[in-house]
Amino acid sequence: DDVFKKTLGELVDLLDVSSLLHVQVRKLSLGERMKMELIAALIHSPNVLFLDEPTIGLDVVMQKNMRDFIREYNTLRKSTILLTSHYMEDVRQLARRVIVIDHGSIVYDGRLDHLIGRFAKDKLLSVVLEEYTSPDKLKEVGELVSYTYPKAVIRVPRNASNVAAAQLLQEFPVSDLNIEEPDIEDIIRDV
Repeated sequence: DDVFKKTLGELVDLLDVSSLLHVQVRKLSLGERMKMELIAALIHSPNVLFLDEPTIGLDVVMQKNMRDFIREYNTLRKSTILLTSHYMEDVRQLARRVIVIDHGSIVYDGRLDHLIGRFAKDKLLSVVLEEYTSPDKLKEVGELVSYTYPKAVIRVPRNASNVAAAQLLQEFPVSDLNIEEPDIEDIIRDV
């Protein structure tokens, strides 16, 4: 009983649901119901936790809260968490190790940053221009992904991103420039 009460108290505090403990399930919102279901699943402190799309259907605030909870719970309990998700923000924020499965076969198993380094062949230069520049001139730097003045996004080979950034800064009226990795979704699609 003591262990049960202590665990319940920790979970209730982590999920901030003390006011919901005696509310009927049918009266709870989706996010509240998910929190209560998590408590039920975690009350016995499992060593391994399987989470299938844990933020699906939640609003942005609740998604962040759920990710924060999962991270805190993992730190507190040192549980192994297996997370399946098509929502890459969950993967980006929670996963240290990623397994990409395509048609039942594992095509990648390793760290997320290594996945990016291994499969992302390009980088994106996101540039804000001080003056209008013709799209044709910007295409001289790399593949023009999008351009709505004053912002342009240019794709360049990964190993040429510094040279392309220097070219933009020297030859164009640039007010801001960022070198970015492509979206995880795009990298996984390419894999």
